[in-house]
Amino acid sequence: MDVVIVGGGVIGLATAWQSLARGLRVTVVDPEPAGKASRVAAGMLTPVSELTYGEEPLLRLGLASRDRYPSFVAELEEISGRDTGYRGDGTLQVALDSDDLAVLGELRRFQESLGIATEALTGRECRKREPMLAPSVRGGLFAPDDGSIDPRRLSAALLAAVDRLGGTLVRDRAAEVLTEDGRATGVRLAGGDSLHAGQVVLAAGPWSHDLKGLPPDALPPVRPVKGQILRLRGTTPFLSRCVRGLVRGSSVYLVPRADGELVVGATQEEMGFDTTVTAGGLWELLRDARELLPGITELAFAEVSAGLRPGSPDNAPILGPSAVPGLLLATGHFRNGVLLTPVTADAMAEVLVTGDLPEVARPFSPGRFAEPAGAA
Repeated sequence: MDVVIVGGGVIGLATAWQSLARGLRVTVVDPEPAGKASRVAAGMLTPVSELTYGEEPLLRLGLASRDRYPSFVAELEEISGRDTGYRGDGTLQVALDSDDLAVLGELRRFQESLGIATEALTGRECRKREPMLAPSVRGGLFAPDDGSIDPRRLSAALLAAVDRLGGTLVRDRAAEVLTEDGRATGVRLAGGDSLHAGQVVLAAGPWSHDLKGLPPDALPPVRPVKGQILRLRGTTPFLSRCVRGLVRGSSVYLVPRADGELVVGATQEEMGFDTTVTAGGLWELLRDARELLPGITELAFAEVSAGLRPGSPDNAPILGPSAVPGLLLATGHFRNGVLLTPVTADAMAEVLVTGDLPEVARPFSPGRFAEPAGAA
């Protein structure tokens, strides 16, 4: 094998697909491919709507990935024969009260300072776009180029693409990274078998930190961040596009699917590897969603689940070669894993083939966490 990828979520699978497309021989190792955060995620593609102060480099990466999505999806759907549920119809961000509206006003001024145009809307204009919104909604912002995708369909399409290009899927857990003369040469599986390859990619989300065989400073500094998410269902779509809301300072998002499903999320909890669904988490999601969309109480309850996002010290992804030759990292995407899938896959495939990390990904190399020479 040329490459062994540890982790079969959207990041690992997309990296495998793009690497196979460039002629590499690839094996993906995961006991439950597409079964963890990729299955739980809502699939918002909202770099503009989620813009946070101090995250300008991450914004540029997100914009590059969002703009890559149309061609990425077209290529993927053609080779896999599967629909991904991609939608590029914009995102509406709304405020429930005057304080929430003031926060959106500050956000818009920040967006404008970065050259990003969003459309300010009155409450009436918001309801004209989405008639099910509550009369109490005071106003909002419209980001016309943001959108959404169905991560479950995206994962299925990626699995099919990897298979059709001749990739190998090993349904086992990687327990140890194998090294020889200080270079990564493969992985040892929990079942005892070994897989050897010229390069190893860790793309196992928060579990990327949990592998033996490496010095501590070579492991990615990632932690699990719990997110609970709710799915409701109606006979027809309840909204026409993704809606993000501020409800008395709390954030909630609602992502519609064409089949009538409405995804409501998500909590953000520092609870280690706990994935318990709690009454409190469910209540918070329903409380805030009902404030924005009173009619959701008539929808059928479909599912509630919890997943673990991989958070890094600066909550930005960790991409590219590590301190160990032959070992590359693709993790730490936090709440942006689905959004950043195309740009991550392109960057990782490029560095695997050429050894050079593309310019757009360089601010997120693992070396940014290394202590300066002479530091205590």
